[in-house]
Amino acid sequence: MSKQVYRKNGRKPASTLAVLFLALVFGAALLNLFWPKRTELALENRKAAQFPAFKVSALLDGSWQKAFGTWMQDQVMGRDQWVNLQRAADEAVFQKTEEGGILLGKDHWMFTRQFSEGADVQAQTAKNVAAVSEFASRYPGKVTFLLAPSAAVIYPEALPAGAPMIDENENLDAIFAQIGQTAQVLDLRDTFTAHKEDYLYFKTDHHWTTQGAYLAYQQFCALKGLTPFAGGPSETVPDFLGTHYSSTRLWNVQPDTITWYPMDNQMTVYKLTGEAQFEVDRVEPMINTEKFATRDKYAAFLDGNNGYSVIEGSGEGNILVVKDSYANSFVPYLTANYAKIGVVDFRGFAYGLDSTIEKEGYDDILVLYNYQTFVSDNKVIYINRPTTLS
Repeated sequence: MSKQVYRKNGRKPASTLAVLFLALVFGAALLNLFWPKRTELALENRKAAQFPAFKVSALLDGSWQKAFGTWMQDQVMGRDQWVNLQRAADEAVFQKTEEGGILLGKDHWMFTRQFSEGADVQAQTAKNVAAVSEFASRYPGKVTFLLAPSAAVIYPEALPAGAPMIDENENLDAIFAQIGQTAQVLDLRDTFTAHKEDYLYFKTDHHWTTQGAYLAYQQFCALKGLTPFAGGPSETVPDFLGTHYSSTRLWNVQPDTITWYPMDNQMTVYKLTGEAQFEVDRVEPMINTEKFATRDKYAAFLDGNNGYSVIEGSGEGNILVVKDSYANSFVPYLTANYAKIGVVDFRGFAYGLDSTIEKEGYDDILVLYNYQTFVSDNKVIYINRPTTLS
């Protein structure tokens, strides 16, 4: 009788592979449990989700499970590397032209996606335009309105081919026409287009550069008959990765550079205790150079967005600047022309302006926003809250 010989084929049984897989998953989960947790996701410029407090009601309605899942995603070990790998694959393999609401343009440009403006944005725009117009009518000859165009208006050739962007030029024409009936309007489009090679906007961020802010400042001085700040020795801050990068995390990004002029002007930041009632919060230089070493380098200008601040200048007269963050790199130049510069950001200023203007004696008023903020910000209407000193 012949003997049969059975030989092993060298393959591990399926059960062994399953055990190894489960051990790997369990080990990774255990390691992640003890992995250092973060309070901020620096590369994404936001707070990291923290472990949710347990509540039976939250468990029953599913909100605890959702919060737990968000915590797991934010705190997973190697999150930054995984996100970078996924974004690199998106661009290299799928040739994506949009990531996180940002359009990936030519020559490393990144633009905010603006394909449509819904009825809610259109309604808010109408309210904001009416508020600024009515406010300016109460201060005839004092109000200048500067609305910075989006980078896509100045560099349309860098947009992805066929991107169906809104007609911002048409919208700007309409806004300027209405507000121009009661305020002086500063339209930068022609000037910016003529100087588009001068690095006017960051490629990785939604702000204009200090060069763009200075060009806008020169136009403001020409309108008001002022002599512009002459400049001087400047310094640069390399490796700036802004808000657009936080949304896209492109692997082949080219960081921006911030150029700034050292100025020792002091800024007083106030706490608001009521209408035209302020208490000093802190006194500091108007450019917080410590923030140049952080993730959010643009926040060095005016130390971010404060409700009400006053800056000491070397010129004459007083000006109040009502603004969004575009003004932060613009305002320092005004110290050459005014003795006192008041700065209001409605994100931290919940009152009308009449009482403050009356009490502080502001001679000029500059309303400075960028287009994307102005059309959708529901706090712009605060500008037209009539108030009086009690």
